[in-house]
Amino acid sequence: MSTSRVDPHLPAVHLRPPRNWINDPNGLVFHDGHYHVFFQYNPHGPQHANVHWGHFRSPDLINWEQLPVALAPTPGGEDADGCYSGNAISVDGRLVAFYSANRTGRWWQPVTTAESQDGGHTWTKRPELLVPQPPADTTMYRDPYVWRQDGRWRMLVGSALADGRAAAQLYESHDLEHWSYRGPFHTSSPAATADPSGWECPQYATFGDRGVLVVSDWTPQKGPRRTLVITGREVHGRFTADAPPVPLDHGPDFYAPALLKSPEEGRWLLWGWAWEARDDAWAQESGWAGVLTLPRELTLADDGTVAQRPARELLALRGERVLHRTGHVTRSQPAELGQVSRTFDLTATLTPDPSGAGGLRLLTSADGTEFLDISLDPVAGHLTVDRSHASLDPRARPGRYTLPCPTAEVPGAPVELRVIVDRSIAEVHLASGQALTLRMYPVGDGPWRLLAHTTGTGRSDFAVEAWELSTGGTHPEPLLAGRGQNA
Repeated sequence: MSTSRVDPHLPAVHLRPPRNWINDPNGLVFHDGHYHVFFQYNPHGPQHANVHWGHFRSPDLINWEQLPVALAPTPGGEDADGCYSGNAISVDGRLVAFYSANRTGRWWQPVTTAESQDGGHTWTKRPELLVPQPPADTTMYRDPYVWRQDGRWRMLVGSALADGRAAAQLYESHDLEHWSYRGPFHTSSPAATADPSGWECPQYATFGDRGVLVVSDWTPQKGPRRTLVITGREVHGRFTADAPPVPLDHGPDFYAPALLKSPEEGRWLLWGWAWEARDDAWAQESGWAGVLTLPRELTLADDGTVAQRPARELLALRGERVLHRTGHVTRSQPAELGQVSRTFDLTATLTPDPSGAGGLRLLTSADGTEFLDISLDPVAGHLTVDRSHASLDPRARPGRYTLPCPTAEVPGAPVELRVIVDRSIAEVHLASGQALTLRMYPVGDGPWRLLAHTTGTGRSDFAVEAWELSTGGTHPEPLLAGRGQNA
């Protein structure tokens, strides 16, 4: 099914093919001068089926080239019903992809590999499974993540345990071929067994002697739920948490993020999957579903706080500055700030009135009845993103979501935020490193414009700048001539 070139909701600067289904980012790796981003992909339609690995690469995180499909199911093979999630490494001039081999009726997804000698253009699958069986007492098993540490190769695999806990299972190898099972690297709390869960897509980043474990929380009843981040230290092959898990992203439409260790020392990048927040029938009509977030930099502060910020390279996407306003508003005198395009990058410094909530409103219909609200609540100490009126089409999901913002509670303290909107996706970042991702589907008659407002009895100050975003050098057409089916 094709999609219109003028689809107003198809993102312009976020990675995805122009049609069909995508979900998890996979195989993030820097190899031979290029960043490689693979992703779960159905080249035949906008639904989760026929799972392949799609493939983009870039020398600079700005100009992207879509390469042929990397991995495709082998009829009758161990991955006959899908090449599911995993990661990739660069070693000895070659790319090695580790992935989950899916077959209908097999509850676990064994780990297997494929290898490319030509920078990801063609791939050869291994003749047999790498890890054919899950550990005992598991009820879900998938999504390998491989990295090198202290002269050895290590692998985490997501799982659910028979006692109801979620776990990231640890394996180790000296040659990438022979893997020894070391036991659970980390598990969820036994207190959570009343609601059994599993962890998908485990990811692990090291910062000196500390580590950051990212897991995607899943339940057999409800499926994907949220992404959690856990900080701590490893002791004798076990990860000990410093604090309970917290959400990595506070929005409703963020899941299955993947990490990439960039060539710069100590720098970690992250992409996530933003699923659709509209009726399936609408996505089917449009011919596409799912998008990857923009790349983010992941850092770990001395106090153990994990922060995310848009990758510094994204500043190169900024084109014309379309808005630059400073001033203040009161309840009776909101301020029209000006027009923005459907794809823009905004920075704002807001000093809220302590007596009420206030912030920015993105108006997407001429009469102002369709809008996205981003507001600070100095009493509750959080930032709220409300999409309850963000689409006049009832097939779009509503909702009101918050992320912690203690600075808002301090009278007179300015709050800095950055908002990147790309047609149907908004990524909101606080200067503290908290993030919130959501999807929205405006259908109003525009043009889009910004409004500053407050509900307080005093005044709220603002300073806002916005830039149009260009698409860089993205090659949007899928190149499916090579299907990566070598076995």
